Amino acid sequence: MRTGYRQIIDAETWAFIERSDSFYPADTATRTVAEQRAIYDAMCRAFHAPRPEGVTVTDRLVEAVPVREYRSGTADAHVLYFHGGGFVVGGLDSHDDICAEICARTGCNVTAVAYRLAPEHVFPADLEDALTVWYELCAWQAGPIVLVGDSAGGTICAGLSHALRDTPRQPDGQVLIYPGLGFLPESRSMEIHASAPMLTREDCLFYRDLRIGDDVGWLSDPRCCPLRAEGFALFPPTVVFVAECDPLADEGIAFAEAIRADGGTARHVREDGLVHGYLRARHMAARARESFERILSAIADLGDVRPDNAPPVRKP
Repeated sequence: MRTGYRQIIDAETWAFIERSDSFYPADTATRTVAEQRAIYDAMCRAFHAPRPEGVTVTDRLVEAVPVREYRSGTADAHVLYFHGGGFVVGGLDSHDDICAEICARTGCNVTAVAYRLAPEHVFPADLEDALTVWYELCAWQAGPIVLVGDSAGGTICAGLSHALRDTPRQPDGQVLIYPGLGFLPESRSMEIHASAPMLTREDCLFYRDLRIGDDVGWLSDPRCCPLRAEGFALFPPTVVFVAECDPLADEGIAFAEAIRADGGTARHVREDGLVHGYLRARHMAARARESFERILSAIADLGDVRPDNAPPVRKP
């Protein structure tokens, strides 16, 4: 029940939750996909922050996949960003300010990907689009490439890393922000945070099922559910950020621990008192702002960004 969260979540984060909720009518779940996307887009616009000065932006197509390029021209590393939205909503505009700020603060150029969305395009359509952009980026980007994604985008990052493990070039690292990595209904966080603000257990399973359509076999494929992988040491260096009050939290922790146990490089950061989707609260809640600083530092570290380009390092 939400009443239990009053002792965990501070007033600033509650203000973010309530402002986000205000955009969603009570019957949102029964509305068409097009209507739900419009509602989500309106919410994102309300939180959108101006792009920092010095960042240039260009939209283009990679084959048929829309991408948005953010350039600051100060670092050799490149970020490939995949947006959240439950594989169903979101696009280039929904996370535009987040990508622009990553570019400005780290000095890394950023490519944001508008992968195909469910339910019109079920898995592996999103992964195929990720691969298309990855290979095009590798053709001209000689410096480090770091995968970054929030929520569903974090899922896609980890699935892409798995899909690339037998190819000549691997990602130099990945930063996964409150990702779903197995959508395990039996996990402890799925149980104790089943009715969490911003994302519920029911929401997680609903979006998972929309993504895979009628083929439940995809749930055993590590490209779709990365926690099903074998050989976790083959994942690139990984930093996973999880929110305390999120049904997906345990999946991110388990993923990082599995990589470490298998001899790979990974760590997780649990952000106390935060909820799924907190990136959008970074300009109105201190906890979210401090976590964003840690995320920027993780990106800079994995991209081996020169110290003069990196944001201040704040250890969790």
